[in-house]
Amino acid sequence: MSASAQPVALILIPAAAVAAPLLADRLLRWIAVPTVVFEIVLGVLIGPDVLGWAHVDDLVDALSQFGLAILMFLAGYEIDFAKLRGGPLKRAGTAWLVSLVAALGVGALINRDPWNGAFAGLAITTTALGTILPILRDSGELPTPFGSLVMATGAVGEFGPIIAIAVLLSGNSPARTAVILGAFAVITAVAVLGARRPRPAWATRLIERTLRTSGQFAVRAVILVLAVMVAAALWLDLDMLLGAFTAGIVSRLLLAGIRQAEEDVIEAKLESIGFGFLVPIFFVVSGMKFDLDALLDDPGTLLLVPVFLLLFLAVRGGPAALLAPAGLARRDRAALGLYGATALPLVVVITTIEVEAGHLPSSTAAALVGAGMLSVLVFPLVAQRVRGGARPAAADSGQPRVRAESW
Repeated sequence: MSASAQPVALILIPAAAVAAPLLADRLLRWIAVPTVVFEIVLGVLIGPDVLGWAHVDDLVDALSQFGLAILMFLAGYEIDFAKLRGGPLKRAGTAWLVSLVAALGVGALINRDPWNGAFAGLAITTTALGTILPILRDSGELPTPFGSLVMATGAVGEFGPIIAIAVLLSGNSPARTAVILGAFAVITAVAVLGARRPRPAWATRLIERTLRTSGQFAVRAVILVLAVMVAAALWLDLDMLLGAFTAGIVSRLLLAGIRQAEEDVIEAKLESIGFGFLVPIFFVVSGMKFDLDALLDDPGTLLLVPVFLLLFLAVRGGPAALLAPAGLARRDRAALGLYGATALPLVVVITTIEVEAGHLPSSTAAALVGAGMLSVLVFPLVAQRVRGGARPAAADSGQPRVRAESW
């Protein structure tokens, strides 16, 4: 790479991040396209396979990895498992296990290397919770029983694959993996218990006093939790995604109990770090790494895109719909399956990790990401049509605010 390539990349990547929400906003009158789709597409456009204006060097790759960590942190932070306990979570967990078995089997069958095929199958088990959350909020369905079912499905569709990544990519024997996960569970339990303890008065005062100063005690404490949990995962030879995701759950508990206005400010600051800075870099860089040539040069690879799209629906959406409560209306059941089959962010994450580890061909990864893009464009819109259109917004019905994510 030439000496001038790095400054160009450092300009073009933020420019693509700025252009993505602008494009999404301009198209909103015709179709709702998640910002992440434009981030990836613009990354492909400026990357080596199209215009060749920007390349990934060590600095850009490091920023991308930070973006991946904060992405998983925010995914864990937005899930409140306490509100999902009981029937919805149990059903969602059972449905995901069925999806996992089916996906691993399908992946092994369609790939000449069964082990590598299993990794491809893992990407099919994901659900884009951050993409469907704003849709449920805007339609007023989040506080409803149907909204709880979708939330539980999405939560398990994020947490389950992350655990599976930690197990499959560890390279350890099943017994050693069980011991390592047990050790990480103990560390997590200690962190959770510490986070749930009553906060000392001095800590509350310090949070309030530094909330709008250069001290930023609350934000710094959360970043420390993220660093400690990621370090613990790496120390135990687990993937950093598990540590980052768990850090989000612990941080949510850590901030529980403070005044709502202060919590909103802290969340806004964390989202600014993530969705305003680091997360877009990860997705733009993922687009720059996207193997467009492999996707377009081989008709067979291009054909995999609709095949994977159908597999998302059958393998991930099917069990979610079939194992829904018996009294759920047929239209709601179908919509639940469509929401559950909506996948992209974790598909990008999993395929990126697996390509770099040599477990997945870049052409297959490109087809999976392409199918993920189509899923976020098509499935939520169809789900809303199946359920009979939009409902009154949550804001109009007095329901609490739910944060809208860009991914």
